[in-house]
Amino acid sequence: MAKVRTTLTVDAEVLRAVKVRAARTGKGDSEVIEEALRRDLGLDLLERLWTSNDLAEDEAMALAQEARRAARAQAR
Repeated sequence: MAKVRTTLTVDAEVLRAVKVRAARTGKGDSEVIEEALRRDLGLDLLERLWTSNDLAEDEAMALAQEARRAARAQAR
């Protein structure tokens, strides 16, 4: 996946925690931040689900539509 450079403004305490985690795990600051974002956004879970998915495309679409209908019904 392509990487994109960006600038973030974060609390000094958060940046300190990132640097500590990076040092303890032998990773770079960017890698620690990206992993945290992926976890918080649920992207790591989605990737695991997609790689283990054995549904046919029409089954997956039906399941997605069912979930959307349920979410809309709950919102009412």
